[in-house]
Amino acid sequence: MAAAPVRQRSGTGGSRPQIPPCYYEGYLEKRGPKEKASRRLWTSLRGNSLYFFNNTKDSQYVEKLDLNGFVSLKDDCSRDRNLEAARLILRMKDGEIKLTAPNLESRELWKGFLYSVIDLNVPSCLTLLPGQLQMLKEVVDKERSRRRIRTPTRAPPSPLSVPLVGEIPACFRPVSRTEAETLLERHPDCGNMLLRPGRDGCSLAVTTRQDLNGSVFRHYRVTQRDQGGYVIDVENPIPCATLHDVIDALVEKTAGTLQPFLLEEPYEENITYVSANDENGERILHTAPTSPLPKAPALPPKQERWSSPLTRSPAPDRRILTSSVPASPTNPMRRLILSPSPLAHTLNEELKMKLEKRRASQE
Repeated sequence: MAAAPVRQRSGTGGSRPQIPPCYYEGYLEKRGPKEKASRRLWTSLRGNSLYFFNNTKDSQYVEKLDLNGFVSLKDDCSRDRNLEAARLILRMKDGEIKLTAPNLESRELWKGFLYSVIDLNVPSCLTLLPGQLQMLKEVVDKERSRRRIRTPTRAPPSPLSVPLVGEIPACFRPVSRTEAETLLERHPDCGNMLLRPGRDGCSLAVTTRQDLNGSVFRHYRVTQRDQGGYVIDVENPIPCATLHDVIDALVEKTAGTLQPFLLEEPYEENITYVSANDENGERILHTAPTSPLPKAPALPPKQERWSSPLTRSPAPDRRILTSSVPASPTNPMRRLILSPSPLAHTLNEELKMKLEKRRASQE
């Protein structure tokens, strides 16, 4: 394959002495989104960028790829003319780049170094030897130091510097990519999909885990749109009105295979407190009593305002006495009989006695 012409770069000049130190390098076949054929280039991971050279002896690179636009990295299972070759797809914001490593081991190493530089964490989803994992840890430490030196006054970005629209789903966790993978792997019964902050602090990401002869992790970028809502940033972007719709869309697209990660965190069943011993000053953890507090004694019933402890005298008998006096409206005796007063009662008795005497004398 013919060598590509060397392109001079302004600023850096394209020379190796002016670029960051190398973390990993080797031959890769590269095909960009606008390229029709692959090119075999010596690829060098330096800092947070990939530098491509025509061969190992060149002092000037022909292309530079800044990994700040990283979206995802996945294996390409399509066959290559070289049966030992192993392909992978590096997806950036401006398109996909297809890379081909000489073999499977080389591909795993490239993925390990790329993830380490991008996330500043050693990935746990790859099959690597202890010595190779130690190499990745050293790269993470070097890259962190390099970035601190370059931007000493810059504060680290917040986990989420963009206000979210609507309610946050219960499967949201403020964790990094590596921490998300660890959570999903440790608690497989709690779900296999969680929402987390993106690496740049201005976006979100969905991390999923499935079992295919081991854990298989996938990460999907979720960006907030200027006109409102969100979009799942895949090959055919999926617009969503809210974050709940983002989760529902992934559940629907996978026919329920992906389920939100809901970790039930334990709560205390008793109230505890720490107090010091009066004798030796030792601090001891105590459990508060669980019996209900005693109720306050009930107050005596209130007495009426004008009530008296003395027994009231019975009410006078106000029954109307019957009499044989004719019920004439003009009869004055009628008014006396109908009167309920005690005086009327006495008069009635006297009159009754006189009438009885008069009747007795007439007989």
